[in-house]
Amino acid sequence: MRQTLLRRRHLPRHNKAMPDPTVSNQVDAPHSHSELPIERIKPDSELVDLMRGDARWQLPVHQHGFIALCDVMPRLVMPGQTADAAIVQAARVSYGAGTKQVSEDRALVRYLLRHRHTTPFEMVELKFHVAMPMFVARQWIRHRTANVNEYSARYSIVPDRFYRPTVESVRKQSSVNRQGGDEPIDAGTAQEFLQLLEGAESNYRSYLSLTERGVARELARAALPVSVYTEWYWKCDLHNTLRFLSLRMDSHAQQEIQDFAKAMYRLIHPLAPVTCEAFMDYDLQAMQLTRLEIDAIRSGQPLATQNKRETAEFEAKKARLGL
Repeated sequence: MRQTLLRRRHLPRHNKAMPDPTVSNQVDAPHSHSELPIERIKPDSELVDLMRGDARWQLPVHQHGFIALCDVMPRLVMPGQTADAAIVQAARVSYGAGTKQVSEDRALVRYLLRHRHTTPFEMVELKFHVAMPMFVARQWIRHRTANVNEYSARYSIVPDRFYRPTVESVRKQSSVNRQGGDEPIDAGTAQEFLQLLEGAESNYRSYLSLTERGVARELARAALPVSVYTEWYWKCDLHNTLRFLSLRMDSHAQQEIQDFAKAMYRLIHPLAPVTCEAFMDYDLQAMQLTRLEIDAIRSGQPLATQNKRETAEFEAKKARLGL
């Protein structure tokens, strides 16, 4: 009965139609903008949905994870356009209509990204739903330019999902990168590590049992390992999404978050293909040279530094350039 009463409190008391915001004189405020009707401007032609009428685009990542594109702004565009058009439109505010040909639009997008004029790329927004291991989420959340709403383990029971790599993907600690692994470790050690993960996962049964016996969920979650999965909605503009991808698609990023970043890029590419092409050309697959490196290449002399890591990075760049 109480639930019925609660529901009734939220029912509307009448069936009057919602006011039309385009009709004037609906708010009694003389000599104000409230008297003016909102001008409704129709597009030059019928708009099309960038996501082709789909509710979401989703890709699986690992055994239990996924990344789904839920929405994009702009969602509706003129026929033949992509979200790149919103970037061009925003950029042209600075100097008028400018050029109109598609080839010139492409050149403008590439110019903006090449010269780091980033504001127009913030006009495109993307919303994702992601399920990932907790340790991936902790790296991901370091990118503090998004709006995030995460699954609450205080409010709800954590689902029984854990990340477990294959034997082949258990990596050996890198000797040069203190925060990463590189080559696979021997099969015996890898199998021992997987058994360790299995033991950590076994805490889940005790976690369920103790929450059923009254232990607060906000405290019981402390017993779960960081291999357990979490979920969130993540909304970010295209500029900052590209910054995320620049770091997390890089070969130095942890493999597990690389997998999510590459899946994200696949979902974005059809929405803004010109921007994605420029991102590859001028960022992800490009190379930055320091002043010392430029001087060394010009002079043919060794790099003017005693830092071994900096020297090693320069040698890697020279090898990539065929020098």
